[in-house]
Amino acid sequence: MAEIPARLSIGEVAARTGLSVHALRFYEREGLFVNPVRRGPGGRRVYSQDDVDWLTVCIILRASGMPLPALSRYAGLVGKGAGNEDERLALMREHEARVTTQMARLTESLDLIRFKVGVYEDLVDQGDDAAGCHAPSPSPAAADALPPHREAAVE
Repeated sequence: MAEIPARLSIGEVAARTGLSVHALRFYEREGLFVNPVRRGPGGRRVYSQDDVDWLTVCIILRASGMPLPALSRYAGLVGKGAGNEDERLALMREHEARVTTQMARLTESLDLIRFKVGVYEDLVDQGDDAAGCHAPSPSPAAADALPPHREAAVE
């Protein structure tokens, strides 16, 4: 097993996390690191494996839709250490609720997509075309709300 160096450059962290160097600098500016980013000789950023592990948490939370202000708040709470677990819990419960709602919407979307895939597979298997399969007909109330169809003037 390869030894993990204790000091990582910004390029090494970018390679390990999949974040760009620009994104790492942005995360630092926005206060998303739990600990301040250290500087080595010449002022270059120096990271640790703990920083990489924290960034992995940030990446997952961002991918789940956590807004930057909430992520920044969470990083600040974690950085302060013990004693604010109630606040962390409240923040995570709020985000959990957003993710649960998002997952329900995505499940609904996936159900429709799977239905459409089945329809088109059947059409292709039967050699039929998709006439009439693109959208449902409007309800009578919706049809009444549509602008009247204008016939082309015949001269």
